[in-house]
Amino acid sequence: MELRDKAIIVTGSTTGIGRAIARRCVAEGANVLIHGRNEKAARELEAELAPHAMVHIDDLADPEAPGRIVAAAQRGFGKLDCIVNNAAFIVRGDIRTTDAALFDRLMATNVRAPLLLIQAGLDLLAASKGCVLNIGSINAYCGEAAMLPYSVSKGALMTLSRNLGDALHLEYGVRVNHFNVGWVLTENEHRYKIEDGLPEDWPSRLPHEVNPSGTLISPETIATAAVFWLSDASRPISSSVVELEQWPLIGRNLPKSVE
Repeated sequence: MELRDKAIIVTGSTTGIGRAIARRCVAEGANVLIHGRNEKAARELEAELAPHAMVHIDDLADPEAPGRIVAAAQRGFGKLDCIVNNAAFIVRGDIRTTDAALFDRLMATNVRAPLLLIQAGLDLLAASKGCVLNIGSINAYCGEAAMLPYSVSKGALMTLSRNLGDALHLEYGVRVNHFNVGWVLTENEHRYKIEDGLPEDWPSRLPHEVNPSGTLISPETIATAAVFWLSDASRPISSSVVELEQWPLIGRNLPKSVE
């Protein structure tokens, strides 16, 4: 068990990637604080993972939420070894439709909340020589036109990870690493694409150049990778940004038939 007796906060863990990470952490011996806004889904996962999980319901758009989340983990586990900043507000928006309120909500949830959560947990993480794993997106590098504010927020999160991965490791012994995940088939992603007008079976219709393996990345694949970065096996690496996609983001050479 790679995470035996570790106390881990996983934000946004009632669905998708976060839920898969919470499950895998418990399977590897950890105790997990399940966080989200859907209490029914959180309680169902808590029952599944009992006695190694507890629930805290909170909205990360509230700047006081990170402190409450860390306090709940400390009460429940008596320590804190790892934070997984997975929760994200995902919404469509382009240069014409992104107003100040939408932009501010995205930045509050996707960037400010991870920063404040690390800040709130820093003393506990320093005591355990713990680590942080931030879950970002390949949209950080540019993003789709229709996902402008989301992409900007993920670019900011990547910079936060690199900055704190250096600063906190040097001063406190706390490691910070980052995933930029590609196209992951979660239940929410399946629904978003249907709302965008794709058919129910859209995952099976994707062109080979965007889905070379024939199967989109699963949340469980991301969770498997997360175990290494949360475990002591990845020590002393910090400030790394790891791309988890089926193809290279830079320097890709497509066959002539699909250019």
